Amino acid sequence: MTTAETPHQEKPIVFEEFFDLGLQETVSPFLTPEARLWSANLTLKSAIAAAFLLIITFVLSFFPTTLSLSHFLLIVIYFLAGIPSLIEAIEDLSAFEINIDVLMTLAAFSSVLIGSGMEGALLLVLFALSGAMEDAVTAKAKGAISSLHKLSPTKASVVEPDGRLIERSVKDIKVGTQILVKAGEVIPLDGEVIGGASSVNLVHLTGENLPVSKLIGDTVPAGGRNMEGSLTLTVTSTSAESTLSRIIQLVIQAQEARPALQRWFDKLSRGYAIAIILLALLFALTLPIFLGIPILGVEGSLYRAIAFLIAASPCALIIAIPIAYLSAVSICAKRGILLKGGITLDALARCHTVAFDKTGTLTLGNLLFEGMVRIGKGSSDSLTEQQALSIAYALEKNAVHPIAKAILDYYSRHQPQTAIHLENFKSVPGHGLEAIALLPQGKVPVYIGNPDYIAAKLPPEFSGNLDIKIQEIQNRGELVAVLLVGSEIFLFRFRDALRPAMNETINALKARGYKTVMLTGDHQSNAKKIADELGIEDYYAELKPEDKLHHVTELAQKGGLAMVGDGVNDAPALARATVGICMGKVGSTTAIEAADVVLLHDNIELLDWLISKAHQTRAIVKQNVILATGAIIFASIPALAGWVPLWLAVVMHEGGTVLVGLNALRLLKK
Repeated sequence: MTTAETPHQEKPIVFEEFFDLGLQETVSPFLTPEARLWSANLTLKSAIAAAFLLIITFVLSFFPTTLSLSHFLLIVIYFLAGIPSLIEAIEDLSAFEINIDVLMTLAAFSSVLIGSGMEGALLLVLFALSGAMEDAVTAKAKGAISSLHKLSPTKASVVEPDGRLIERSVKDIKVGTQILVKAGEVIPLDGEVIGGASSVNLVHLTGENLPVSKLIGDTVPAGGRNMEGSLTLTVTSTSAESTLSRIIQLVIQAQEARPALQRWFDKLSRGYAIAIILLALLFALTLPIFLGIPILGVEGSLYRAIAFLIAASPCALIIAIPIAYLSAVSICAKRGILLKGGITLDALARCHTVAFDKTGTLTLGNLLFEGMVRIGKGSSDSLTEQQALSIAYALEKNAVHPIAKAILDYYSRHQPQTAIHLENFKSVPGHGLEAIALLPQGKVPVYIGNPDYIAAKLPPEFSGNLDIKIQEIQNRGELVAVLLVGSEIFLFRFRDALRPAMNETINALKARGYKTVMLTGDHQSNAKKIADELGIEDYYAELKPEDKLHHVTELAQKGGLAMVGDGVNDAPALARATVGICMGKVGSTTAIEAADVVLLHDNIELLDWLISKAHQTRAIVKQNVILATGAIIFASIPALAGWVPLWLAVVMHEGGTVLVGLNALRLLKK
């Protein structure tokens, strides 16, 4: 058996994360690096050492001259494997709780009383190994999830009263503090703009492709990306409601949200343990009366009762379910998929329809240049489209903006021959760009930006025609940027890019028998275009949030529905669906809170894999329950009848536990 390393065994983590996540002591920030190395997988190391000593003890027991050494090693084995179980059993009994730990400890130490110390040691070693295996899976799941703190900024630049910038942890920043957010940075905290102007990309928060202009007096949310200008903010809320804080809450929910079958077994285990202990005591007292066998000895009732106690213990049954779900949650976390517990996998396996939001979900939010439209008829000295593209390139190469990126990408592929030089370049954050272009016909003022910015520079008679043309393009579901060169106007058209491998994902879902639906607030024509490209059977366009919620409710009532979305506007639908799946990359905290599954890296291409893992998990849980129940039946009855010696009852019992554990670990395969 290999050890299960966690990402934090190499270095300590912060105190708050350690306590909030309830991680193992091996990653404690209180430990030194040397102590952390020794304490890693300590339970497993102790169990392996005890197993090694047990083999030596068994060999030495055949030689009369080494019996003393054999007995000494047996004591060491009980110390390594038995004392932890004994301590847990005492703690449980002090809380008036009788469970599987109490039952196993009672059986192991009772075996010493009947002269079967070797069998008791075997039970303790196997019990410790199976427990260490479960701990390893749990640690792996928590270790993968606990690294999610990298999702959001951890520091911000605080503006001191004297104007100096000091970098501080976001957790130390209070409401009212002034912070500076530079171009290209993710906004670390919610705030109000008190200085500067810029565009903020909120695609992961609202689903809007085009960055929103932010001026003095506007509010900006944490998680938005500042584009071209710097912003000075007054913090309006602390980091308590940050992405990381909500992720930690999801981790806690994932640990507590147990599937119905597991909850039923948890309730059953206490009553079952008490019943088995009472039955074992009853058999020890009554078998001599009814069968005429002695109380002591290998054929005695006490020996058989202890063998029954061991064989009938529900170790395999209790571990069969949680270890399967823990394994599935662990491998999902490793692949960047955060689940709110195993209950989500059960719900996902029951779904028959998958509904998708469009913007930011089926599409990337990255714009593609589609072409340009000239407003008005050109004259003999009018610009060519290549010249217009070159001017746009000369302007936008100085900007950081989705539209700029789309123009630059298109230009790099087509490389017009005309090189345009600019003078007096100026960026107007949140609005556009302007300069003087050195053209063959002389120096000409050029502008590019949003329609309102350009319209303000045109005579009223031109503005009306411009609005009509822009409306026509927007009705096709495309975005528009306007280029003004002297008195000539060009409209640049853009569309959102589909996510890579989206066609393959949709086809895989359809091959699995799932129905696919698209729900979007976008225009009908653009929705149809995306649906046709992806082969989605049904789509509903121009939906308001309440309309989207109505459709989700209707679809969920017809059968299980998985809803995939992003942004605040999708949060109600995600909460109402059978399973809500959120695109979580720097995402909306509201959507993350409402969803049952968070795709941390927006890795929607893993959706078919996730559904497959949900079905596989349910199948393995069923297999484990059958295996565990069979192990109990086929070991306990022969043990009570005296057909199975104590050591074989131990092997059969713990063998079943190890078997269901190994079967569950198959879920860790990618």
